[in-house]
Amino acid sequence: MTRAYGANAQLLGKFETVYGTPPAGNFIKFPFVSSQLGSEQGLIASNLLGQGRDPAQPMRDVIKVDGDIVVPVDLRNFGHWLKALLGAPVTTGAGPYVHTFTSGAATLPSLALEVGMPEVPAYFTNAGVRVNSMQLTFAQSGAADATLACIAQGETRAAVSGGGVPTTAALTRFNQFQGSIKKDGVSLGNVTGAQATYTNNLETITTIRADGKIDGADPTIAALTGTLDTRFADTTLIDAATSNTPVELEFGYVIDADSSLLFTAHEVYLPKPKLGLSGPAGVQANFNWQSAKSVTAGCMLTVTLKNDVETYA
Repeated sequence: MTRAYGANAQLLGKFETVYGTPPAGNFIKFPFVSSQLGSEQGLIASNLLGQGRDPAQPMRDVIKVDGDIVVPVDLRNFGHWLKALLGAPVTTGAGPYVHTFTSGAATLPSLALEVGMPEVPAYFTNAGVRVNSMQLTFAQSGAADATLACIAQGETRAAVSGGGVPTTAALTRFNQFQGSIKKDGVSLGNVTGAQATYTNNLETITTIRADGKIDGADPTIAALTGTLDTRFADTTLIDAATSNTPVELEFGYVIDADSSLLFTAHEVYLPKPKLGLSGPAGVQANFNWQSAKSVTAGCMLTVTLKNDVETYA
């Protein structure tokens, strides 16, 4: 018996033209760290009486297709995930290319994602996949990864892959040591850790259908939140929190002048934290921030990816 191993698993994807309909042609082979995307169908215990103490057979519940995918934050493939999260970018330049993604799109694209386990063989195609949220963590060392929370319409299984001859892009990962955090364009010191989460707050449209699938997953009011963990060395952030003055925060990874990824939250509000003292070590100040739409920028978040990929259309 051949057993499936994660070492040989593959994640293929392609954007759909029609929601819930996997497209034909060659898919993209995505690098990934882990995947929990898939369908599940629970059971409802029988509520019948008068049949004795042993229960009658349970009933099947609705089918849910969702889960998290952890992917590397890399120079080329990550642009596809940004497109799924925020919509297609505006691309300028002629090499390097500058792809500008902005929040607030009225509609979002969907993908077909195939999780393949060739040893069995079994290939699970999740159609109508939309990215509900993306979480990024900034630290002093390690690889940069992103956690994507996905919602799909349905899942089918096949014995052969439907991804054709997958295309691949050269993998260049961003590392945490290439990261930086700026406040109003100036590097922010004494930051020991940070996190940023953008969510589309997708609303699943559940209707009465014979196949148990949802009709869609539509974006509602978006949210951009996060944390800043700092060593208390000055009152710069405390002053902004006390006066309720919004600041601009930029989280970024830079390899060189032609290769970078920048997340700019244009209007960030900081809460005033409690400065607790629990011993002789340094004092920590932790800010749970929230972002809002900037009238000047016209959006809440701008993501700028500079690389050698001509288009993400």
